[in-house]
Amino acid sequence: MTSADARPTLTAAAPAGHPAAEDEVARLCQDLLRIDTSNYGDGSGPGERAAAEYVLGALTEVGLEPELFESAPGRANVVVRLEGTDPSRGALVLHGHTDVVPAAADDWTVDPFGGEERDGLLWGRGAVDMKDMDAMILAVVRQMAREGRRPARDVVVAFFADEEAGGRFGARYAVDHRPELFEGATEAISEVGGFSVDVGGSRAYLLQTAEKGIGWLRLVAEGRAGHGSQVNHENAVTELAAAVARIGTYAWPLQITPTVRALLTGVADLTGLPLDLEDPDAVARLVDALGPAARFVGATVRNTANPTQLSAGYKANVIPGSAEAVLDTRFLPGHEDEARATIAELAGPRVRVEDVHRDIALEVPFSGGLVDAMVAALHAEDPGATVLPYTLSGGTDNKSLARLGITGYGFAPLRLPASLDFSAMFHGVDERVPVESLRFGTRVLDRLLATC
Repeated sequence: MTSADARPTLTAAAPAGHPAAEDEVARLCQDLLRIDTSNYGDGSGPGERAAAEYVLGALTEVGLEPELFESAPGRANVVVRLEGTDPSRGALVLHGHTDVVPAAADDWTVDPFGGEERDGLLWGRGAVDMKDMDAMILAVVRQMAREGRRPARDVVVAFFADEEAGGRFGARYAVDHRPELFEGATEAISEVGGFSVDVGGSRAYLLQTAEKGIGWLRLVAEGRAGHGSQVNHENAVTELAAAVARIGTYAWPLQITPTVRALLTGVADLTGLPLDLEDPDAVARLVDALGPAARFVGATVRNTANPTQLSAGYKANVIPGSAEAVLDTRFLPGHEDEARATIAELAGPRVRVEDVHRDIALEVPFSGGLVDAMVAALHAEDPGATVLPYTLSGGTDNKSLARLGITGYGFAPLRLPASLDFSAMFHGVDERVPVESLRFGTRVLDRLLATC
């Protein structure tokens, strides 16, 4: 399409024997996994063009008219708008990203870009972050187009580049340079939500309604350069190392946001554990009850700051005049200024704090028509399960869409085996997703688009 007013042409119903969405989702996911879209964050990766062209072909094949556009050579995005049955309602943005973090093949059991199926699971970089959701979106949209079905309201389907490096060439570029593509959009759904966890023997789905903000910071210490054999009380490396140690070992206090409060209250109800949100030990027990998902949730009860990079010096016997470190700080909604002030205090007066990359925190209501529709779609496929809100410790492209006033949720629905350490799959070694989970998610998404 060429503008937000362009409407796709839907084909007639699929011919007999054509695979349904849940029957082709695994193949679509495998195909995407086999396309290396590693994002190194410095422009040196292969880019997303090949994956974008695959997505473009999959959508065009069923009669849709998507648009592919680049923000830079190889950094390709794909967007198509589906006309809903009620165009008076605000549009929904259904989005995924096609880039992945790099994978060191020697560390993996399988080829990280082989798209191999083993024991009912698809293995590969991006299997959960987030080519699984990309495939589910493609499968559902393709089936709707083949059958001539419209969603309940306009849906802007978007596949973005560069999410793993902050979205500069993807969602942020689209929002800043192509806002007409999202005309009339009020809500969005994307990754890292809607997956199941075992809580006290019951299955619960975590629907993402908040995410922490990002503050990548550079610490710079400047001192007096000199010979390594001399006494030097203005050693930049010493000053920086002390600052890094103070920040890296700092015990951030508990800060329970409304979303985390709702989640932990639900966990207490399911497990019978005491609900005392001022007691760190009681909070820790509630978080631990979430099993592998505790990795996500445990980082959302407080601000965090992790030193991730160090750089100083060029020779063993030369004291450098400066030294640098990089921090990955993540702040809770409403607590950015407080977190930044704490970092500055811990760094000390002789260490300068500079911004590398910053993005907002988000927190949206666990209520309303879209939330009700997501909960109903999950219950239709898994009656009796509990749905709880939660905060993501990382970030998503919903941050960029929020610049247009679009309310974003994390909802990539997966019913998972209780034994699968799902949180470890994100950016981890041997990333994999069950095929049956993809089929489940495809059915849920299909229901959602028909009703939301």
